[in-house]
Amino acid sequence: MRHQRALLATLTATVTTLALTACGSDDAATSDAGEDLGLVSDGTLTVATEGTYRPFTFHDDSGELVGYDVEVAEAVADELGLEIEFAETQWDAIFAGLDAGRFDTIANQVSITPEREEKYAFSEPYTVSRGVVVVPAGDTSVSSFADLDGKTSAQSLTSNWRTLAEESGAAVEPVEGWAQAVALLEQGRVQTTINDSLTVLDYLQEHPDAPIEIAAETEDTSESAFAVTPQREALATAIDGALDTLAADGTLTELSQKYFGEDVSR
Repeated sequence: MRHQRALLATLTATVTTLALTACGSDDAATSDAGEDLGLVSDGTLTVATEGTYRPFTFHDDSGELVGYDVEVAEAVADELGLEIEFAETQWDAIFAGLDAGRFDTIANQVSITPEREEKYAFSEPYTVSRGVVVVPAGDTSVSSFADLDGKTSAQSLTSNWRTLAEESGAAVEPVEGWAQAVALLEQGRVQTTINDSLTVLDYLQEHPDAPIEIAAETEDTSESAFAVTPQREALATAIDGALDTLAADGTLTELSQKYFGEDVSR
């Protein structure tokens, strides 16, 4: 009798498992590893990105979508055994699209912030950046933020870097953005500017002979990662595994070097 009850329990568990599997097959896609990732399209990772944010996501001269975030996302999808489809979306609408389930994740230098962590799940970071002080090449008068006291720094008035410059004692010369700030610096019309390290490294990669250099950097970092809705927590976990592999085999370092001239993945 005990054997009959055990057999009945085994059969019941098997039928239940098959039923659950059948029900789940219509609602969620899986990776080659069998993980239930809840993908928008079976076998495809749908990634939202702007396509207008160089060097992270932009179109090259041939019109192809390229960039650091684009190539990291492609490498992650490949590691997960998935195809990839990019949904080019304006930044102002990108989180609304994620919430509405139009794509699985965002790869667009999405910074991990306490506010966003209340609403979204994040993978581990694939980009780490700092604020940096940029000065004319050969200028030895600045080696820390404290040395900005009394100097003139070119900053966008809507940027948090303007606040940091003022807190460091610098007088702010208003500009519209990085392009104008670096132009004023190279022309000797200001003594410094503060910006994100990725922006500066990208500029130096494109202009290796630019007469500027990084003199100091913040201790605090900004980390960017893939963002998903809480319902796709399993996808964030799967992406973590892929990123771990890509870090270990040197892929992330290689992509960092390609776009920034140094490893910005950690």
